[in-house]
Amino acid sequence: MILQALNRYYDRLVEAGKLERPGWSPVKVSYALQIDEEGNLIRVIPLLHEEERGKKKVLVPQVLNVPAQEKRAVGIVSNFLCDNASYFLGIDGKGKPERTLKCFQTCKELHERLLGPSNAAPAQAVIRFFQKWNPQIAEDHEGLKPYLEALKAGANLVFEYRNYYIQDYPEIQDLWNTAYAVPSEGEQLPCLVTGSYGAVARLHPSIKGVMGGQSSGTSLVSFNASAFESFGRDGGQGYNAPVSEKAAFAYTAALNYMIAADKHHLRLSDTTIVFWAEHGEDAYAESFMGMMGEANGISEEELFTALEELAAGRKTELNQIVLNPDEHFYILGLAPNAARLSVRFFLQDTFGAFAEHLMDHHERLNIVKPSYDTRVHLGFWQLLTETVNQKSRDKTPSPLLSGSLVRSVLMGQPYPRLLLDQVEIRIRAEREITRGRAAIIKAYLLKLIKIGKLKAECEEALRMELNENATYQPYLLGRLFSVLEDLQISSMKKDNPTRKITATIRDRYFNSACSTPAVVFPQLIKLAQAHLKKVGGGLERQYNKQIGDILAKIGESYPNRMNLYDQGIFQIGYYHQTQARYTKKEEE
Repeated sequence: MILQALNRYYDRLVEAGKLERPGWSPVKVSYALQIDEEGNLIRVIPLLHEEERGKKKVLVPQVLNVPAQEKRAVGIVSNFLCDNASYFLGIDGKGKPERTLKCFQTCKELHERLLGPSNAAPAQAVIRFFQKWNPQIAEDHEGLKPYLEALKAGANLVFEYRNYYIQDYPEIQDLWNTAYAVPSEGEQLPCLVTGSYGAVARLHPSIKGVMGGQSSGTSLVSFNASAFESFGRDGGQGYNAPVSEKAAFAYTAALNYMIAADKHHLRLSDTTIVFWAEHGEDAYAESFMGMMGEANGISEEELFTALEELAAGRKTELNQIVLNPDEHFYILGLAPNAARLSVRFFLQDTFGAFAEHLMDHHERLNIVKPSYDTRVHLGFWQLLTETVNQKSRDKTPSPLLSGSLVRSVLMGQPYPRLLLDQVEIRIRAEREITRGRAAIIKAYLLKLIKIGKLKAECEEALRMELNENATYQPYLLGRLFSVLEDLQISSMKKDNPTRKITATIRDRYFNSACSTPAVVFPQLIKLAQAHLKKVGGGLERQYNKQIGDILAKIGESYPNRMNLYDQGIFQIGYYHQTQARYTKKEEE
């Protein structure tokens, strides 16, 4: 299903002129070797340009369309008209001169074989270059000396002749297209992607740009040991799952295009997520990226207005493009695994269905926020950061949690249990309930209520803001703890209003109050009596009323122990009551 969907998308990209026909691929090229009609190397032309990366400007290679690159494992295989200095010049920094000379010789033979039949001046210039060039004295060439270090590091090169790259000459393109179209001598088998008979790709082209993957590229389909191969296919590699050379080229070209295009992918922890619409409209991908919490020039107001319309099954317009909720949409999550890729998830549904699930998710997350928090909605990355210690050296969220969170939200499934567990660990360690953590607990429990795995009476405690009419005991206990903490702070500031409060009952009692209220709250109520006497006057009456009202709803006994879900509701009650008192003080 994945490869078939990518092949169809490749056809759309070719039709739209965004990708070249089969046999050509975009490659990062750093330098051009300028040659004359006699094949002499005149000079090296840098093809690097400045690009902003964060706060820095860095030099990056140009992306040129060149003949399709060969898949290299450990053998010596040359590319046509675009390769590194090992093949074009016979030099590198690997310390294996004999192997480097073999690379140059292989490259020379390939170009003589493909360009030899042509009398075109560009073709003959390249042949003469390889016939004249001597790798053993290459480093003494004056034109190479300024760039020798970069060339030895493996930068890609092309040839330039009379102000044009060799691969851009029509006669050279015709030569390559003819050579590429010649059927391979390999076994002809039915392709698992297209169903047509054709030469099987023994090694599939590399996929480049996946975060954490090898810089030389990674494979989505590969077999490297007999344990993974079918009977009778020992050493057959790609023959174990026959995919034609054309289909292999198409799906990798489509993936490489999306990973290189900012509007078609995003990164979450170690997962690279690519997404595309069946009919190829970029507006769907741009809108989806905004829905995932990634800034892309679309205002949140515009975005969520469109989201509401799509979730309701109505067409909407965004950036002057009409979005159809019935458009089929694909989402693929890829993670590195040595020289291969792991598929974290592959989701497909209508764009409207994904919009509906995302809208429901944001509705569940909606909770009162502090005045200093200017975020309208919480994106996936912001949620994941709530599960890690922000003071630690490594702030990377769990890769497994990242993938499972995205999958559960987009498919409308229950949130992963690991999400709640990680948030609770952070709350116990830091004794702090942020907006993000409160939102996660609220969303997690609301989803359980919806699927019938949590009693409906809990829902009164899972509102956007404080519900003073709620009677659910864990919620009331959380509210009471917040009031008692506020009373303690007022008492401590009674004698010295400018005193800096460094610790409260939250630091000492919060975790035990969550889990074993019967042990802690009698002691806290006793402590509150001393604080009430100290504040005195109107404040004493105000706190007495608040505490009395909540205690009347709680009843005469406290629960001996609360499960994880009730602890979460306790924390929501504490968060609601705390935000309510801050809001009141700001208004006053």
